[in-house]
Amino acid sequence: MTSRSSRSRASLCAATAITVLALVTAPQAGAAPAPGAVHTTPDRSGKDVDVRDTARTSPRVLAARDRLAASRANSVATARAELGNQALLDFDELTGTPRILARTDGFLTGPSGRSPRDIVLNYLRDKEGLVGLSAADTAKLNLRKDYVDVEGTHHLSFTQSVGAVPVFGNGLKAHVTKDGRLIQLDGAPVRDLPASLGAATLAAPGPDSKQVAFLTGDGIRPAWYTLTKPAVDQMFQEVTDAGTGKLLYRKNLVNHANDADGAKGLAWEAQPGPQKQVNLSQKGWLPADAKTLDGNVAHVAADVNGDQKFQPQEEIGRNTDGTFRYKFSDFNAAVGPPCSTARPCSWDPKTPGSWAKNREQNAVQALAYVGSFHDHLASFPIGFTREAGNFEKVDGDAVQVHTLLGAQTPGYYNNAFMGTPPDGHAPTMGMFLFRDPRDPTDPFLAANSADDATIIHHEYTHGLSNRLVVDAQGNSTLSSLQSGSMGEAWSDWYAFDYLVGRNAIKDTSAPGELLGGDYVSNGVPLARTQPLDCPVGAGAPQCPGTPGAGPGGYTYGDLGRIIGFPEVHADGEIWASTLWDVRSALGVQLTRALVTRAMELSPAAPSFLDMRNAILQADTVINGGRAHAKLWKTFAARGMGYFAASITGADTAPAEDFSTPPPAGTPTGTVTGKVTNRDSGTPIAGVAVRFSGHDSGFAGSLAAVTDAAGGYTIPGVLPGTYPKVYASGGGADSETRAVSVRSGTTKVDWALRFNWASGDAGAGVTAFNGEDFTPYGCGPGDLVASSALGGGGWSTDKVVGPDGKIETRFVTIKLGKPVNVSAIEIDPTNVCGDDPPAAAKDVTVETSVDGTAWVKAGTGDFKPADLNKLTALQLAPGSATGVRFVRLTVSSNQLSFYPDRPCSPQPTTAGCLYMDVQKLAVRGAAA
Repeated sequence: MTSRSSRSRASLCAATAITVLALVTAPQAGAAPAPGAVHTTPDRSGKDVDVRDTARTSPRVLAARDRLAASRANSVATARAELGNQALLDFDELTGTPRILARTDGFLTGPSGRSPRDIVLNYLRDKEGLVGLSAADTAKLNLRKDYVDVEGTHHLSFTQSVGAVPVFGNGLKAHVTKDGRLIQLDGAPVRDLPASLGAATLAAPGPDSKQVAFLTGDGIRPAWYTLTKPAVDQMFQEVTDAGTGKLLYRKNLVNHANDADGAKGLAWEAQPGPQKQVNLSQKGWLPADAKTLDGNVAHVAADVNGDQKFQPQEEIGRNTDGTFRYKFSDFNAAVGPPCSTARPCSWDPKTPGSWAKNREQNAVQALAYVGSFHDHLASFPIGFTREAGNFEKVDGDAVQVHTLLGAQTPGYYNNAFMGTPPDGHAPTMGMFLFRDPRDPTDPFLAANSADDATIIHHEYTHGLSNRLVVDAQGNSTLSSLQSGSMGEAWSDWYAFDYLVGRNAIKDTSAPGELLGGDYVSNGVPLARTQPLDCPVGAGAPQCPGTPGAGPGGYTYGDLGRIIGFPEVHADGEIWASTLWDVRSALGVQLTRALVTRAMELSPAAPSFLDMRNAILQADTVINGGRAHAKLWKTFAARGMGYFAASITGADTAPAEDFSTPPPAGTPTGTVTGKVTNRDSGTPIAGVAVRFSGHDSGFAGSLAAVTDAAGGYTIPGVLPGTYPKVYASGGGADSETRAVSVRSGTTKVDWALRFNWASGDAGAGVTAFNGEDFTPYGCGPGDLVASSALGGGGWSTDKVVGPDGKIETRFVTIKLGKPVNVSAIEIDPTNVCGDDPPAAAKDVTVETSVDGTAWVKAGTGDFKPADLNKLTALQLAPGSATGVRFVRLTVSSNQLSFYPDRPCSPQPTTAGCLYMDVQKLAVRGAAA
C-alpha cells in the first residue's frame, strides 16, 4: 500500500501497514539524457536527507575524532570509574560532544539547591575535558526552554548560534530532578563555533525561509530553513546550503496509518456500535456557540477533494435540531459480506458518493476521539500538556483533522497519516476511506478510518512522540529505522493502553486480542501481522508470527525479518509488544509514566536499546529504581538483555540477548589485541573496535581505536558473550563477530581485508555521469564510503534509449596511492532502499596509471545469487600494475530476472528507474 516516495525512498514492495500514497516527482538534476532517450525521472523526493550522517565517516572528521579521543582518555576513564558499569558515555562522532552522557542506575551529580540552569552550566565547566565544551562554548549556550514535567523533572534545552543565526539540529539538552540531581546530557552541541557565519550568497528559497547555521563535515555553513507541504503525505523540514544550493537536510514530518446543550454530539468508544451523547463544549473541545467543528483541540472537516484545505462546503455544521447529533447509517444490506452487525460498513464502494451519508457523523466521531485522547494524554501520569508541547488552538497548533480525505478523488484509500511540525505549528491528520472500489480483491472492510479508534489514536500519538523525542530546538529526531519503528509502536501502545484502560476494548489473560486496525481489517491481521499482546513463544493461533520471524511473539532479533525486509510498522510490533509486557509487569500507571518520561530522556535517533536505557533511567528518577529488576527481566525476555547489540538506531540486523545484567561488583576484564591486513600481515591504524550496544563514537565506553602498530586496549569489560563486536575503518572492510570475555585479559586479534578503493584508504571519486543521488546517501562518493552497518553504495538513474538499449553509467575512483592489484571485487546489491531488480547485472571495470590511458581489467555478469557478497573479476593481463585509477561502468540491472514486475504503464519496481552497486573493493599492495 506504500509508494516509493512515501517511504523515505524505500522499496516499491508493498507492505501491510497503515501508510500513505504519494504521487510526486523529484526535480531533474545532473546531465541531460541522450537525444531521443525515454527518461523516467527518478523520484527520490520522499527520502529523508542528513549530510551529517555521511560526514561522520569523512577523513577530516575521523582524524579529529582520533585526536579528541586521545585527549579525553583520562577524563573518560575517570567518568567510567565514577559512574559504574551502567554508565552511558556516547559521544557524537561529528561534534565530539555527548550524544548521551548518563547512567541507568543513578545520577551524574548529587542533590542541589541551585537553579537547574546553574546545575547544568556548573557541570559543563567542571567536566570540560569529558564533555568537550570549552568555557567559551558554555558561555554562549542560550536556554530556550526549561520544561517541567508532571513528575517535577526539569528538561532544559540550550540552543547555539553563530552571531544571531541559530545552529540547526545541534544543541544541548539536560535533565535535572526536582531535588537538583543532574540526570543526563544529550544533544551533541557543536564545539568551537566561529564568531561569524559566511555570507548567504543564494537568495532564500521562499518567503517563509529562515537563515540557520548547519554543521557539515567541512564546518559550519550558512543555510536556509523551510517548512513546506508539497503533497498530501509530505510535510518537509528542509535545510539548503545558502552558498551552493545543496540539500543538507530533509525530514518528512508525516507518519503513516461544553456547557451549552447545542454543542452535543453522538459518538462511540472504539468502533461502530451504540452511539452515546457527548457534550463537546462541556469538555472544552468546542466553544458553546460553535457553528462548525473548529475548537481548541482540533478543527475537523470533511476534506473530500483532498487539497488539505477546508472549503466552506467541507465544514461540518449543526443538525436541524441545532446540535451536532448525527446518527450512523450502516451499508450492510447494500454491500453484503463481510459487513456485519459487529463490524458494519459505512459506505458502498459500488455507489459513487455514498460516503456522504455518514459525512457529518464521521467528523463528529473524529472530534470525540481526538478530544478524549487529548484529555487522556494531558492528564497524570502521562502529562502531555501545553508545556510539554501538546496540540491546542490557544497555542496555534490544534490538530487539523481531514476526514474523508480525497473521497472524491480515485486513489485515496486504505490510509491514515499524521504530520507533526515543531511546537507552535498545527499538525495535520488525514483519515481515508477503506476498501478501494477499483480493486475487487481489496481485503479491507468498506469503512472509514476515522470511525476506528485504534487508527485515529495511533495517528494522534505520532504527535506525542514527535513532540517529545526532539533536539534542543524542538525538532523531531525519530529519523532512524529503529526510532521510526518505535514511533509506530508507541502509537499502537498508547492507543490500546487507553482503550483497554477505559474498557472500550476487552483484554483478558488470553493472548492475541489486541489487533491494530481491527475494525477496518474485519478482524484479520492486515494493518499489523498479529496482535500486540502475543507473548514470546505463544502457541495460540491468534499469534502465528511470520515465516521470517517464526511463531509467537516477536523478539529483538526478529527486526528486519517480520515481513522479509526492514519496515517501521512491522518492526514496531516488537517494541509495542515489549511495552505491553512492561505494562503487565508493572501496572498501568507506572508504565504510562515510565514510557512517557523515557521519551523526554531519549537521545537523538534512538535504538531500541537506547529507549530501554531511557526507561530504566526514568525508573531511577521517579521510582527510585525499584522496578529495575522487573524491567530488565521483561526486556531480556524480548531479546533486549544486557549483552544485546545494535550498532546504531539505523542497524537493521541487531543481535538479541536474553541476559539480565551481571551482579554488582562482578570483576571486569580487559580486551586487547591487534588489527592487521589479512593479505600482507601489516598493522592497520585507525580501526575502531567497538562492543555494539555498549560503545560510543569516541571510545567513551567499550570501544577503542587502533594505534600505528595496530594495537588497541579496552578495559572495564564485564565478563560475558557479546554477540556483535565489530571492527571498522582504517581503510579495511568491516567485520563483526561474537566475543566471549572473561575476567582478566582476553586477547582478540583481527585480520581484516584492506580495500584501496575506500575513502579511509585515501580513495575518492574524480568523475561520474548520470544522476547524483548524494543527498540520499547513495551518490558516487558513497561507493567509497565505509560503514560497519554496510549499506552505502552507488545508485544511478536508468535511461532507456529509443533503440531499447540502456545508457551506460560510470564512476571513476582515484586510489590513495599506486597499487599492484591482486583482485577487484564487486557486490552488485541494490542500495538506497531499492528492491533487487535495481541491482547491477552487466558491469565493466577499467584501470589506469594516469587517468588518461585505460585498460579493460574485467567484466561481471551478475545474477540474484550474487547479491550481498563480493565476487572477484577475472583480471586481464596488463591491468593490475601501478594502478592509480579505477573506472566502474554499469550497463544494465537485474530487472530481466523479474518478468512479473513491469515498468509500463507505471513503474512497479526500482529496477525500472535505477541501477545500483553496493561495493567496489580493490585488493593488493602499494606499488
